[in-house]
Amino acid sequence: MVRMTTTMPPASPSTPLPCAAPGGGHRPVLSMLDLVAVREGGSVADALGLALRTAQHAESLGFRRYWLAEHHNMPGIASSATAVLVGHIAGGTRSIRVGSGGIMLPNHAPLVVAEAFGTLAELYPGRIDLGLGRAPGTDGPTMRALRRDRVETEEDFPRDVAELQRLLGPAQPGQRIMAVPGAGTEVPIWLLGSSLFSAQLAAERGLPYAFASHFAPRLLHQALDLYRRLFRPSATLDRPYVAIGVPVIAADTDEKADYLASSTYQRVLGILTGRRGLLQPPVRDYAAQLSPQERAAIGDFLAAGVVGGPETVRNGLRELADATRADEFMLVSDVYEPALRLRSLEIAAQANAAVEAAHTV
Repeated sequence: MVRMTTTMPPASPSTPLPCAAPGGGHRPVLSMLDLVAVREGGSVADALGLALRTAQHAESLGFRRYWLAEHHNMPGIASSATAVLVGHIAGGTRSIRVGSGGIMLPNHAPLVVAEAFGTLAELYPGRIDLGLGRAPGTDGPTMRALRRDRVETEEDFPRDVAELQRLLGPAQPGQRIMAVPGAGTEVPIWLLGSSLFSAQLAAERGLPYAFASHFAPRLLHQALDLYRRLFRPSATLDRPYVAIGVPVIAADTDEKADYLASSTYQRVLGILTGRRGLLQPPVRDYAAQLSPQERAAIGDFLAAGVVGGPETVRNGLRELADATRADEFMLVSDVYEPALRLRSLEIAAQANAAVEAAHTV
């Protein structure tokens, strides 16, 4: 089980992370999911600039991919125009894969998504990913503002995914509706989610699967088990492939990491209490100011998280790798100070490399 530092509790017994015997397969490669947090005292422009610097830093550290998440009407998140940001990041980097983590497909017509990501694929060949989710990424009134106001059924999302696959695949004789650009680009599609529904659909379609354990880890073990058990090889993928969201705050010491993580703790508490806002500066001894119920709720939310200095992070990533056998860790690292955020990623990369080195000895 992955544990936070001693000032925050681990997941409660009702939501345990899976435990597995150590050893086994390879260590996960690192990627990053960015919500493009807007800081207290900063601006949206600052957040967008930091997103590019972060992606460039992740690329220099050998991260495989950098994804952006679609959220709307949230003052602390600047990634609402996800496809636009994907192009911005891809244009400012050289080799790292860039994509959506994810596009909330029910908010969009599949043809529009295919054209947008088909264009990106033509501009940045071999570097674009299309992660798809089915959550609204916002509240009810904003859903209506997005014109997502019709009654949805369980069949809608699978049907829209299939349509996207057709639009991004090779054009067929007699095909009446084509994505131009888009047709023939075969942009890799991932399914994202925090439920068993998305795990089953990804398995049935033979698609890679990303589980949102960075904010909803409760069903992590069950979802990964279901996905692997039901997986059907496809033209896209011959074996199951899993990425999991991992909140990581790394610093030179456990104490400093816990201090920096208080910005994330404040953000999580705001989400849980319906008081979303800007990313706040860290607070000394923040956990001690919380009630036991608040600490437990934050601990549950971040049950897949790793907070600490180099050794703690190395051990935490190793335990999580052994527990989940994930192919990729999709790191989420909301640190208030930009330079310390970049340092957090650097420590995490070094820790993961040390795990890999120890595994191969």
